[in-house]
Amino acid sequence: MKVNPEQLFALLCAFIPKRLPVLITGPAGVGKSDIVDQAANETGHGLLISHPVVEDPTDSKGLPFPMGNIARFLPFGDLERALSATTPLLWFLDDLGQASPAVQAAKMQLLLARRIGEHVLPDCVTFVAATNRRSDNAGVTGILDPVISRFATVVELEPTIDAWTGWAVRSNVPAELIAFLRFRPDLLYVQKKSRDIENSASPRTWGFVAKTMGVVQKDLELISYAGSVGEAAATELISFLGIYRQLPSPDAILLSPDSAPIPETPAALYAVSTALAAHSTEGNFDRVLTYNDRLIGEGHREFAALLARDAIRRKPELQNTHAFIRAQGSALGQIIRGQ
Repeated sequence: MKVNPEQLFALLCAFIPKRLPVLITGPAGVGKSDIVDQAANETGHGLLISHPVVEDPTDSKGLPFPMGNIARFLPFGDLERALSATTPLLWFLDDLGQASPAVQAAKMQLLLARRIGEHVLPDCVTFVAATNRRSDNAGVTGILDPVISRFATVVELEPTIDAWTGWAVRSNVPAELIAFLRFRPDLLYVQKKSRDIENSASPRTWGFVAKTMGVVQKDLELISYAGSVGEAAATELISFLGIYRQLPSPDAILLSPDSAPIPETPAALYAVSTALAAHSTEGNFDRVLTYNDRLIGEGHREFAALLARDAIRRKPELQNTHAFIRAQGSALGQIIRGQ
């Protein structure tokens, strides 16, 4: 069953407190680990991350240690931490599908019986696992059916532009990159079709682009971005940036919001609305909303909604301004409420 990031987060927040294990599948770089981390924080759990792909089967049982005439298996590493937990702990088995069948089989008793040999997991420990798909060129040969059946549910994470832009706005990703991916949402994730040593577009690799924007000089932008998301996606981004950089600056628009030009093409509208949202402050929000009213009047309701919502996501305190409160009874207020 495919889920978007919001659905996965809500599902984990419901299952984790009930100690129900979840298996998440999906391509590399779409945010599986990040969402698990967010869900752990939301539910008040510590996070223990294990990578079964680098384990031996015996790691899940412990090391034999002589005690008189007998030997007992003593836990160590991640197993010892989980067995010693006294507060809520989420044990995250990352990249489980890359582990050998023997290592996967060693996890079965832990996942279902919540014990290994004579050692019993405390009630405060919950399991979540993640894996790439066999089609993702990630070295996944599959997961044993008896292991799969030990998870309460199995879901496939599918990235969405709405979820990514919501994260990007809150994380202060450069406005031009947010605007570009809204204009070309099909480039958020591109399935890699070759086995060549090169990157392809994904939420993770676009995050690297965001970190390098403003760091590399213009003549190196294509090289840098292509190394992150592939040459095709990087070339389109460079073309979009050419449009973005020729538009009036947000400061110029806010100097005369009643008369500043309103773009006509979708690419330019995405650029202007995203840039204005990034520049919104309590001191200039009345001017932002003046320009936004003109967007509505010109028939660009979608872009007016993007501008207002992005501004509020970045700075929730804008909702307390007189300009925003006055706008609640206007056409903009209806747009924000989705009416």
